[in-house]
Amino acid sequence: MKVLTAAEMREVDRLTTERAGIRSAVLMEHAGGSVAQFIRQRFPNLEGRLIFVLCGKGNNGGDGFVAALQLLGMGARPEVILFADPNELKGDAADNLRRWENASGELHVVRSSAEWSKWKSQIAECDILVDALLGTGAHGAVEGLWRDAIESVNGRESRCPAVAVDIPSGLHADSGEVQGAAVEADYTVTFTAPKVGMFQGEAQRYLGELVVRDIGSPAELIEEVGHGNLRWSEPGEFGQFAKRRKAEGNKGDYGHALIVAGSVGKSGAAVLASWSALRTGAGLVTVATPEPVLPIVAAHTPEIMTEPLVATESGSVSLRSLEYGKFEAILKGKRALGMGPGLTTQDETQQFIRKIVGKRNSIPLVLDADGLNAFAGRAGELKNAEGLIAVTPHPGEMARLTGLKTSEVQARRLRLALESAAAWNACVILKGHNTIVAAPDGKAFINSTGNPGMGTGGTGDVLTGMLSALTAQFGTENWERVLAFGVYLHGLAGDMSYADFDEAPLMAGDLVRAIPRAYQQFYAACSRA
Repeated sequence: MKVLTAAEMREVDRLTTERAGIRSAVLMEHAGGSVAQFIRQRFPNLEGRLIFVLCGKGNNGGDGFVAALQLLGMGARPEVILFADPNELKGDAADNLRRWENASGELHVVRSSAEWSKWKSQIAECDILVDALLGTGAHGAVEGLWRDAIESVNGRESRCPAVAVDIPSGLHADSGEVQGAAVEADYTVTFTAPKVGMFQGEAQRYLGELVVRDIGSPAELIEEVGHGNLRWSEPGEFGQFAKRRKAEGNKGDYGHALIVAGSVGKSGAAVLASWSALRTGAGLVTVATPEPVLPIVAAHTPEIMTEPLVATESGSVSLRSLEYGKFEAILKGKRALGMGPGLTTQDETQQFIRKIVGKRNSIPLVLDADGLNAFAGRAGELKNAEGLIAVTPHPGEMARLTGLKTSEVQARRLRLALESAAAWNACVILKGHNTIVAAPDGKAFINSTGNPGMGTGGTGDVLTGMLSALTAQFGTENWERVLAFGVYLHGLAGDMSYADFDEAPLMAGDLVRAIPRAYQQFYAACSRA
């Protein structure tokens, strides 16, 4: 789906009522209800749990009243604090305030910092905190009581989870900048579509895990109203990849991927990349690896083919692998080339990488890991009018490519990915929380899957294999969408592994084993019969 500005979101809401006949009160009911449902799903055994719901006077507060009502019905103990005079509320928000009072008989009103002071210690005792203070329409700096409340939330000693309604209060929905102060949420439940500011400025620090919930607006309205090139990765974006294979299909129909990876001591990188390529559906996978490494790689996954490359004394790829057309012969018949995992930063090997990239041809290239390190400080050499290339840096690798600090990369992830894609004439996959897939023409996808447990050695090698396999199968028409699907599926496999093992024990091999289940869940979401 498209990512929207705050103004576009308001227009979608207006047209939902005007064209689809869904009243604003119903949209609010669905919005608040989706927050309550999320809390129940994420935090089971709600009965008796103390939940503080902090509400403002606008529609965001109205969503909070609905959430509190539904949480009450689920057996929780919600306490609602309104940071305004109840008489200031209007429309749907006022109606839901009355519903809350009728159901609970209790409303706490805070009008000043002095009144708020008696609550500061109490929020440290709650089990869950819901931020419904300020929504996407808030403008101007957050000061006074609002700032005091937000700073109390961020400074609470208990560190109970904080769930933001639609957007963390104080975070600008379009720029991602903080307006004086902003809630540091653990989870943000946003409605209909993500907002542009959630992927810019300082947003990454405040959003926590972003969850998007449908509250009734027709999908075609989002497409009609949204004018940007930024999209949120969800199953509906990738329905074309859910089609069943033809009954008469054979391995030749699903592409031959070549993985150039590995060195002595880093054979696992070649194993993970090739293993994941097979699991992702490539018809054939060949690994080209230094000759001393080949037996290890071949023994792990008997379904792959192997090609020996001439090795340096240290066991990495030698420039001699390019002599007499050896490498060109290996490339023949391949539909995708994945290169970089475990190749090392040995000087001769890095020269080999640059020569392959410099004369890239009609075979699309996915460049990762040591393939990217070969261009540290010389990223301009990535640009080539001919041939297709996708680069997959994590923030540290992006810093080396661009000469920036890692913190600077993280501070401007979306803009930097788009600028780099245009400058290098490449698809840029900037990995991390909400991985960005940016194309040279300005299109971009924000990934919705994945978790911190994936921050472990080898998961990038798995992604290289998956992207190579999908490219071999589906080609390069709308290549950024093919790549975005690979990133989505990779994160989904990571989420399934997290469910099995939690964050700390998760290993890259767990992702490969989870790929079949990730496909199954994706197919089910696309209603594939």
